[in-house]
Amino acid sequence: MRFSLGTARQWHWISAAVSLVGMLLFAVTGITLNHAAVIPASISVTTVESEVPADVLTHLQDLPMAEMPAPQPVRQWLASEHSISVPPDVAGEFDGMEFYLAWPGPGADRWLAINVDDAALLYEGTERGWIAYFNDLHKGRNTGPVWFVFIDVIAIAMIVFTLTGLWLLVKQASHKQSTWPVTALGLLIPVVIALVFIH
Repeated sequence: MRFSLGTARQWHWISAAVSLVGMLLFAVTGITLNHAAVIPASISVTTVESEVPADVLTHLQDLPMAEMPAPQPVRQWLASEHSISVPPDVAGEFDGMEFYLAWPGPGADRWLAINVDDAALLYEGTERGWIAYFNDLHKGRNTGPVWFVFIDVIAIAMIVFTLTGLWLLVKQASHKQSTWPVTALGLLIPVVIALVFIH
């Protein structure tokens, strides 16, 4: 199969269009991650301490000592009374005395514990702000399987973008004398930094 200049251009712009937003996101969050120590965090902590009604507690007392999602009546009570939204597919742990559940997300950490003997709820949610949210998207931290696939798709599109860009450079280098010196410089700079300054 002949890979023509026109084909390279077509794949180049298609991959650019597909990866445009993702490339911008990862570039910007690369800067924010690199300067995380000097960017002030916007941390908000929410704590809830409450007594659990007997009719809600019953659904926990009957649970086996194993990992499992919070029963639906418990999730409904948490949502209606305390605006705590617990994902139905996240498994918690019950040891016979306490039901513990944690569901961290990008830029956030959330957990709760319900003591069956004391009928006591303790919840803590920490939100670290939008910069932390997008930084976690960059790292794929607590983002779920769909975002995991999205990162792979964007990465593949970026690879296609760079390889077709290289092919275009090869084909048009004769018209631009600075093509290979500039390309070599782009390769040389990170190599020198890695060899000389990273120990």
